[in-house]
Amino acid sequence: MSVYKRPEAETYSYDFQLGGRRFSGNTEARNKKDADAVERQLRAKARADIEVAKRTGNGPLLLRYATGRYWAEVGERHVNRAATHRDLSRLVEFFGPDKRLDEITDGDVAALVTARRKETTKRNGKLVPISPATINRSTLVLLKALFMRAKRTWRYSFPLEPVWRDHWQTQPEERVRELDSQEADALDAAVRDDYAPWFQFCRLTGLRRNETLIRWSHVNREAGIITRIGKRGRKITTPITADVAAILDACEGHHPEYVFTYIRRQPGKGRGERFPITPAGAKTHWRRLRAKSGVQNFRFHDIRHDVATKLLRETGNLKIVQKALNHANIATTTKYAHVQTDEVAAGLEAVARSRKKSHEKSHAPKLKVV
Repeated sequence: MSVYKRPEAETYSYDFQLGGRRFSGNTEARNKKDADAVERQLRAKARADIEVAKRTGNGPLLLRYATGRYWAEVGERHVNRAATHRDLSRLVEFFGPDKRLDEITDGDVAALVTARRKETTKRNGKLVPISPATINRSTLVLLKALFMRAKRTWRYSFPLEPVWRDHWQTQPEERVRELDSQEADALDAAVRDDYAPWFQFCRLTGLRRNETLIRWSHVNREAGIITRIGKRGRKITTPITADVAAILDACEGHHPEYVFTYIRRQPGKGRGERFPITPAGAKTHWRRLRAKSGVQNFRFHDIRHDVATKLLRETGNLKIVQKALNHANIATTTKYAHVQTDEVAAGLEAVARSRKKSHEKSHAPKLKVV
């Protein structure tokens, strides 16, 4: 009998075999008729899965297997792999390890987003809701990437795949903050001497914070570029300009593996020696540097905005800015297009002056020749 009720159990269980495989579990039904109906549905689904497996070589993809495989093939090589691992674990915790990927629907994704919108984070000593950008980046982007990997690389199909754009959280338009000369001088004056080469490198390149912590193996002097893996596993290239080359020269011999280092000042072992600047150390020093400088309303990521804004003002070319920032899509770079407003206004004024001259010329009184 494939449907049965255990002693003292309130619901019926099922247990049957198909294609040499055993299927068992709880129907969650409290009467025999409903349990038989559930069992028939499960048999039909199991039979369909076996047929698909025979045809494609792929069996049902459980979330625990999908996240594990994604981590091994992709996530483990992410720059911020700890965050990727945490976000994958969150998906498994929410849906359950045995949730089939092809059974995740729009309703499931909506429930996940709703749950995440109730979460809070500590900011400036206060608990505030996590931002829409955080929900998009750590939840929707990753889950969609899991589906895309399963479709393109593992050859699964998802007839009920969620419509991702329907769940995307609206984000406020990202601001573009530019340093004025006094603020720039204040930051440069406040930086610690041993952190100064790193900070100057940040100011020159506009790289993301973790992308600035380069190793000597990333530096190719002959080719004149610095290459490393950045956000979402993309290759990041940075030209070695004369100023960047001078920074690299100043750091030669400080450490055999890492370019940027600091001198330990704490009492005890290692005091006075150089150690690599870590992501946590860079974050801490930036916080102290900003407080010491007195510069207000300026985040580390705004250094990237500052470089992009000034570069666009100098060149007037968005493609150059896109290349410098290593943006995959120029649409991301267009947030800096406001820099060209002055140039547009000047151009429109020139057009107006030209039209005015033409108008005056065409209406000028003609001299009668006697």
